[in-house]
Amino acid sequence: MKTWAAFVAGVSLLTVMAGAMAETLPQGGQPPADAKASVSDFDYQVKYQRAFEAVLWGIPATAIYSFRRAGVDDLGLKDNDIIAYSSTATPKLEAITANSTTPYISAFTDLRKGPVVLEVPVAGAEGSVYGQVVDAWQLTIADVGPSGVDKGKGGKLLFTPPGYQGEIPEGYIHIASPNYRIALAFRSVPAPGKSVADAYQYAQKLRMYYLSEAGSPPKQRFVDPLNERYPTLPLYDERFFDDLHAIVSVEPVKPQDKVMMGMLASLGIEQGKPFTPDATTKRAMRQAAIDAWYYLQQWFDNIPKDRLYWPDRHYASLLMTDANKTFSFVDDKRVDLINRAAEYFWCTYMPKTLSDTPATQYMMAMADKDGKLLEAGKLYKLDIPAQMPVKQFWALTVYDRATMSFIYSESNRTTLSSYDLDKMKKNADGGVSIYVGPKAPAGLESNWIPTAGKRPLPAMRFYGPTEEMNNKTFKLADFESVN
Repeated sequence: MKTWAAFVAGVSLLTVMAGAMAETLPQGGQPPADAKASVSDFDYQVKYQRAFEAVLWGIPATAIYSFRRAGVDDLGLKDNDIIAYSSTATPKLEAITANSTTPYISAFTDLRKGPVVLEVPVAGAEGSVYGQVVDAWQLTIADVGPSGVDKGKGGKLLFTPPGYQGEIPEGYIHIASPNYRIALAFRSVPAPGKSVADAYQYAQKLRMYYLSEAGSPPKQRFVDPLNERYPTLPLYDERFFDDLHAIVSVEPVKPQDKVMMGMLASLGIEQGKPFTPDATTKRAMRQAAIDAWYYLQQWFDNIPKDRLYWPDRHYASLLMTDANKTFSFVDDKRVDLINRAAEYFWCTYMPKTLSDTPATQYMMAMADKDGKLLEAGKLYKLDIPAQMPVKQFWALTVYDRATMSFIYSESNRTTLSSYDLDKMKKNADGGVSIYVGPKAPAGLESNWIPTAGKRPLPAMRFYGPTEEMNNKTFKLADFESVN
């Protein structure tokens, strides 16, 4: 009996002691008692997480740097050379949602070598250019053309590097760049009665050179890559980080990006240092870039309803701005990382500010009339009315949803527009139906844009949209699946 009593007393004492010890343990400071780590390789896990966020953060810069990389590696371009397409682009221009109705002009330069002059011709009876000059983060520093800094009067634009203290000569339109590497993309717009060939000749009035050469500018080198592959698309594997290193190594660091610069350092990306990632880092970066691509693809598959242009249709504007109708996605409280990544994932060369009456509207078909995502291998129809809300013209271009770029096909047809109406079969009301899919309906080949087995991303462009389009009283029909 005494033994049992002693046992009970001992247990009670231990219980009291355990309770007392529990009361002396700190609250917090470690996970719950039954918790376990979800991973064992923390080196890989940390690098993967930081690489994934770095892809989303870096998309605007890498997307524009890709034009430079491909220009140097594939076309042999140098700073201040000017690309001038002699005709409208084909799928060999592998670029994000490019147009194929007006010829492109493009160039890049490096302001570390000094200020750069861009001579823009007067807009008029011979033609005009329209487009943007962007910095290394793809933010527009100069809109060019009749609605740009030159007001269509032409002139000499002078781009100066960060912190430039030199004198600005008279007669120049000064553009101070926040970054060293800048790039431009213009469309050469044919004047009334002029042809694409005329637009090409007009484009060759442009000149680009260093201010130090202004006394005797070198002969301008033009490159026409019409029949060459120009692979400007971002690379969603470990090579993404080679481009990121090339950017970070050159450009000034903004205060808002200092935390990310610390994260990049753990991947071996630092200013002034070579980029030599080890095997674990390469593996983490590769998977992170792949996953970021899949993440953004599913973001568009589930695009927020407030992004749709008409609430009862399934179109989103290609130009999805921030709250200030600009494309920085930065305010005094945060960087809107996801929405910024999504916009630059499917669009390049945005205007500085999106007007309520933009020169062009771009409507991207996100689903069919039943709200079902467009699929590879299916045939779809879009009914276009005889009277479209445009002052100039409309154009339907179909992209590969995977790459957001043109689709290679036997015909390489990417676009049908109001310029093609005389070749298309009309409907009874004077409008046309355009078919998008792997095979044309019998007798309607002229009304068909091939998808060659790719998942389509159709884009309807309204050039010179009217008030009906801008105030949304006009509504474009949705795509319909054709059985």
